[in-house]
Amino acid sequence: MSTESTVKPTTRETKARRNVVVDTFTNGLLDPGGEMLGPVQNGGHIIASTTPGCWGPMITPRLRGGHEVTRPVYVEDAKPGDSVAIRIQDITVTSLSTASGHDRWVEGHFEGDPYVIKKCPKCGTLSPETKVEGIGQSAVRCADCGTPVTPFQFVHGYTVIFDGTRRVGLTVNKEVAETIARKADHYAALPDNSVQHSILTYAPSDLVGAMVRMRPFLGQLGSTPAVVMPDSHNAGDFGSFLINAGHEYALTAEQLEQRTDGHLDIDAVRAGAILVVPVKVPGAGIYMGDMHALQGDGEIAGHTMDVSGTVTLQVDILKDRTMEGPVLFPLVEDLPPLAKPFTDEEKTSIRQIASEWNLNDIEETAPISVIGSGPDLNTATEVGLKRAANLLDMTVAEVRNRATITGAIEIGRHPGVIQVTFLAPLMNLEKAGLLPFAKEMYGIG
Repeated sequence: MSTESTVKPTTRETKARRNVVVDTFTNGLLDPGGEMLGPVQNGGHIIASTTPGCWGPMITPRLRGGHEVTRPVYVEDAKPGDSVAIRIQDITVTSLSTASGHDRWVEGHFEGDPYVIKKCPKCGTLSPETKVEGIGQSAVRCADCGTPVTPFQFVHGYTVIFDGTRRVGLTVNKEVAETIARKADHYAALPDNSVQHSILTYAPSDLVGAMVRMRPFLGQLGSTPAVVMPDSHNAGDFGSFLINAGHEYALTAEQLEQRTDGHLDIDAVRAGAILVVPVKVPGAGIYMGDMHALQGDGEIAGHTMDVSGTVTLQVDILKDRTMEGPVLFPLVEDLPPLAKPFTDEEKTSIRQIASEWNLNDIEETAPISVIGSGPDLNTATEVGLKRAANLLDMTVAEVRNRATITGAIEIGRHPGVIQVTFLAPLMNLEKAGLLPFAKEMYGIG
């Protein structure tokens, strides 16, 4: 168990600051009893360095959660039952290069869950300290006996180098990948306090000459859950692995409901968007990480291009606004076509229809995207529909209709994170306390 679990959270007697700078990270666990940084003032800013997400922590046995996220920040006066609106003001990629790909688990190198409990296959040490010797998929070795500790290997992987403006990238051949691997930490731009081994060390090169467009976002952004859990499992899909698991972080199905779905992998969680998250512990414990350079919906390879970066967030408390999970107000260009706000020209045509048929009721609406998660996409969709219905005082049947004719069900991560995105009546948004964000994002009213 990490030392975080034995440290008291930041107390309210500590003077809150307008700006809190974060450059330290967890050991892969989200712990409601752990130490928080800050506090930050309501309306203040969190400025953070973030580490690459999946692959580096996955090959670093001392990290217990599959990621290496920032230490959480206490938001002044945030209490369970409130929500926190997070304005994502800036996301900047600092890595020069990264590596990723589709993976396989290596039997004998983990206990039960390879993201959580790695094991040396020779001496049997759990979550051992490790060292890097050379490059390639056997480079990470047990510090005690020198045996490769490789809970994950690439089935098909690639190394990519980015241009100086971080707008595009190109996957490289074996010779270049190995050159980069020998200076992995430099090309990954790992933050000073990161303890992960860079995945660039593996030097994968199965995909050569592929051009990519960068579109950075945060795979992890949210509030601390009310139960200790590995960070990558703070969602209904990966979280389901914890139910009755055979390790110390096992949860019951009821305990898993205390998650906050901070591991979203939704590509619309990017600069300019607003994410509203539930508060389930005093101070909320806002954390972030797992920055991606880009990702197609579904993240169907299981992983994408994890990068180091810097992030600026602004936080505001919504008092007594209880939510079951995150709610996103995406940029207009990230909305499904049917969920985009109506143009003045479209509204003129609609008013003409109403006039011709003596219709007086024309809804005023704005986009909203409600997050759902579960062990599979069908369950995640049902969760998202129910959350949207409860949030906006509708029936599930009404949400189904609205998402069909004014929105879409979008896949964040396969197998089980989705967005229920649609145009919601302004009166329902106002009742839910969310209308100000719709006005801010979409110029409504």
